[in-house]
Amino acid sequence: MDKVAIVTGSSSGIGFETALALAREGYHTYATMRDIKKGDKILDIAKKENLKIRVIELDVDKEDTIKKAVEDITSEKKRIDVLVNNAGYFLVGCLEDLTISDLKDQFETNFFGVVRTIQAVLPTMRSQKSGTIVNVSSVAGRIGFPVTPGYISTKFALEGLSESMRYELFPFGIKTIIIEPGVIKTNLFATLKKTTKQDSPYKDMTEKVMNGLLMMSEMGTPPQEVAKTIVKAVSSESPLPRYPVGNDAIMFLEAKRDKTDIEFENYIKKELFS
Repeated sequence: MDKVAIVTGSSSGIGFETALALAREGYHTYATMRDIKKGDKILDIAKKENLKIRVIELDVDKEDTIKKAVEDITSEKKRIDVLVNNAGYFLVGCLEDLTISDLKDQFETNFFGVVRTIQAVLPTMRSQKSGTIVNVSSVAGRIGFPVTPGYISTKFALEGLSESMRYELFPFGIKTIIIEPGVIKTNLFATLKKTTKQDSPYKDMTEKVMNGLLMMSEMGTPPQEVAKTIVKAVSSESPLPRYPVGNDAIMFLEAKRDKTDIEFENYIKKELFS
């Protein structure tokens, strides 16, 4: 029987590479995306490599598309072994520059989109008494940074959700895993939405931090490395709760662990503003 994987946000970046990596490991992989016209590239690769990949529509902001996708998959394959929640976008803007609508939209996709998709697959996973849910968070799910408070808040929320889920779902044989990448090469700015106003008092700060992130992204971790980590995690009988990915993520988390709060705050200020 085919192992079945669903990956959200598969049109590019981490989702694209994860869908391919799981298919190469033998999973019948459903590469989901809002716009299936963006699926040509992954389908071309799948055809060349004889991979079991199907592209289907799933917009995490729209519950009807999630319900239909999951119903179609379970009708066809009768099971779901892995769900990778990757879909999301990167909102830039200091808190005073953000509207409540900006923040609601960010949570709608990055947090509630994950919740909707998990709730849709859980009945199937519970009935088969197995499954693995992978939530792609970020090092920003454990460390606050300036200029991206909306994005970071969604990732902090996702970390708390994932920890709670581990307790709730383990009696049913369902595993929950958090993936915490640092800055990913090119992927960060592919999903960027910027709201900073021209006359913002935070304009200089925003530009400085974003220029730093841009430089980091040029030398960032390739999305293939995140995909490899996800495959390793879902292949484990006893996966860890969290998997940081990238030297920058590991560096920041080690500094957070080893320093006092004030020492770490000063460290971040020096890294970002000096």
